[in-house]
Amino acid sequence: MAHANGNIARRAGRLLRTSLFAQVLLALLLGVLVGRLWPDAGSALQPLGDGFVRLIKAMIAPLVFCVVVAGITKAGDLKAFGRIGVKALIWFEVATTVALVIGLLAGNILAPGAGMNVDPATLDKSAVDEQTGGGHLPSTAQFILESLPDSAVGAFAENSLLQVLVLACLVGAALLHLGQRKVPQILPFIEQAQDVVFTIVGYIMKLAPLAVFGATAHLVGEYGVGAMSTYGKLIAVCYGVALLFLVLLGLALKAVTGLSLWKFVRYTREELLLALGTGSSETVMPRMMQKLRAAGCRDDAVGLVLPTGYSFNLDGASIYLSIGTLFIAQAVGVDLSLGQQVTVVLVLMLTSKGMAGVPGSAFLALSATASALGVIPAAAVALLLGVDRIMDSMRVATNLLGNCVAVFAVSRWEGALDRVTAKRVMNGEEPGAAAVAPAEGVAPAKEVTPAGESAPAKDS
Repeated sequence: MAHANGNIARRAGRLLRTSLFAQVLLALLLGVLVGRLWPDAGSALQPLGDGFVRLIKAMIAPLVFCVVVAGITKAGDLKAFGRIGVKALIWFEVATTVALVIGLLAGNILAPGAGMNVDPATLDKSAVDEQTGGGHLPSTAQFILESLPDSAVGAFAENSLLQVLVLACLVGAALLHLGQRKVPQILPFIEQAQDVVFTIVGYIMKLAPLAVFGATAHLVGEYGVGAMSTYGKLIAVCYGVALLFLVLLGLALKAVTGLSLWKFVRYTREELLLALGTGSSETVMPRMMQKLRAAGCRDDAVGLVLPTGYSFNLDGASIYLSIGTLFIAQAVGVDLSLGQQVTVVLVLMLTSKGMAGVPGSAFLALSATASALGVIPAAAVALLLGVDRIMDSMRVATNLLGNCVAVFAVSRWEGALDRVTAKRVMNGEEPGAAAVAPAEGVAPAKEVTPAGESAPAKDS
């Protein structure tokens, strides 16, 4: 018996040393325990998670730039890159609209705020202002204008992904125009810089368990379990609708590419658990880019679709905002007509595009929606303050999986997906970017003809 126990202990120790998933899962459990038993100490651990997120964010802009430039030059076709962008935006708009409509249907049928009978006069609107820091969501024109860089250095310094994407497209187009004869050293330099960035990300990822521990301990210590009972029905409806939406995404992925969303979830379980633990999908963008490339998606598709999705394809946030709007209306006794609910969809379709990176963006979007309807008191948005942080896991998982499905779908649509490689990697038959650094077994994705037959990637 002692020998058997010793073997189990050794296997458990080896698993903890080698598996990021096991490390993050253990850190998650320890964070819940510390936050529950010592809430004050747990609340003080937030800097562990915040510091990790800052380190990862520092690598995202240079990584996106390198991947997009290399993808354009390797594909050798700027028109194809433009088609990928247009198809991605179409997919994003359809997916976001479906998420909003499903959220509204569920909110009407299940009515999570019915019976609360809240008097808006008792609510403190200043609490919402404090949460949003006095900020505002950009208008459509302002959002488009702010997507264009006014400084090459500023785009990287401010970590503005859309501005970095614009710069990367311009540099990639210039390299295609000049050709390797005039600038023979630029592309190898960018590829080497990309390898360096991935290696740095690999170093930072070793801190992931510590970050998850700190973020989870802070969440449980700060909010406890009281909010779960107070807002139980709202939480259940939001998470249930998110699950339904992911099922629909899985069916769409199967129909378009023949791939299984469940197998993709197993393939990326470490990244998903890390995103859930830290409450941020940005922390796993570098690893997701690498895993999507290893799973047969071409570099240019990954480099354009995934980062753009972080600004345009907020499926989880759309579900939360649509249900949250109905929850607020029901809680204060306002019955929204069909026309008003259509207005909700239209307003949220616009405001959700400017949400990424704006502090308190969910409350800003809800406030904008309430103002557009003219029948919901602005102070009623404060009803969601106690539950907003608990919704992070739902939003993060749904947003992240929605963006990854978009990469596969657009890649297949453009003939930039090697489905044979994708199926083998998801089945565990080939290495699938277990390590972040490209030097550790990640081969570049192959280009695929529309008929699904793999062909060698083009050289620029």
